Amino acid sequence: MWYLGVDLGGTKILAAVVDETGRVGATARAATPQAGPPAVVEAIAATADRALAAAGVSRAAVRAAGVGAPGPADPATGVVFAPPNLQGWRDVPLAALVRERLGMPVAVENDANAAALGEHWVGAGRGVDDLLYITVGTGVGGGLILRGQLYTGVSGTAGEIGHMVLVPGGPRCACGRLGCLEAVASGSAIVREARAALAAGRPSMLAGASALDAREVARAAAEGDPLAREVFARAAGYLGLAAANLVNLLNPAMLIIGGGVARAGELLLGPVRRIVQAEAFERPAAAVQIVPAALGLHAGAVGAAAAARLRLG
Repeated sequence: MWYLGVDLGGTKILAAVVDETGRVGATARAATPQAGPPAVVEAIAATADRALAAAGVSRAAVRAAGVGAPGPADPATGVVFAPPNLQGWRDVPLAALVRERLGMPVAVENDANAAALGEHWVGAGRGVDDLLYITVGTGVGGGLILRGQLYTGVSGTAGEIGHMVLVPGGPRCACGRLGCLEAVASGSAIVREARAALAAGRPSMLAGASALDAREVARAAAEGDPLAREVFARAAGYLGLAAANLVNLLNPAMLIIGGGVARAGELLLGPVRRIVQAEAFERPAAAVQIVPAALGLHAGAVGAAAAARLRLG
């Protein structure tokens, strides 16, 4: 039996064809259009079809599809409310639109919740009943697995870790608020801070970068560039402080960190571990494992397939 998982992000769409054991048959990716929901739905369908063709699977052989969407979403209705990283979206009935376009049942889940489901199903959190997943990429998101179940709250929006306010009056977040974790610790925040420092005349190997992104900042930091190390350490520090508070609140057995920025490895995870040990209470800090995501950039798509499998059979 096959499932289709789609990870819809602010900059990219990743589609994966996944079997009932969580094995990925094939994937395809595309840039996310910024022309509103109809263009995105068409891009989802085209990307899904390319993944299906690569796997040698027909649409008719797919039991159901899942879409992980950025920002708050209601899994019961399939409506995506107001994702900060998708312009012109508000109360979009995404499940219905994709169902009509693909001709199959569709479940919609918040993208970080979907990634948490994926890591719990076949990733780093397999067999762990209480875990917290944090994704650090263009934005910052989170998902909670409590007592073996995805926790979504009374209106389906639990887990919006990226919009905890860490710096009152701080940088403006894509959600419109000031000082959110996403505004100070995401890949976008890392690039913003690096560019500001370069514009102020700070010397750095990044000065020659043609297209600056968080991966370039992480690479420069790993090579010892003082400006890059400072910028990356500041973002990791905010993430560690948020993680310490969440460990105190939830007392999870595992904290999984994924997303594009997490590819920096110990450059990010090391400070987070140290800050959790220093700032969280002793007992929950001792109980939690802090590990990288095992599914890498496939976590959201595999998790979206997991959401389809759980909700639609």
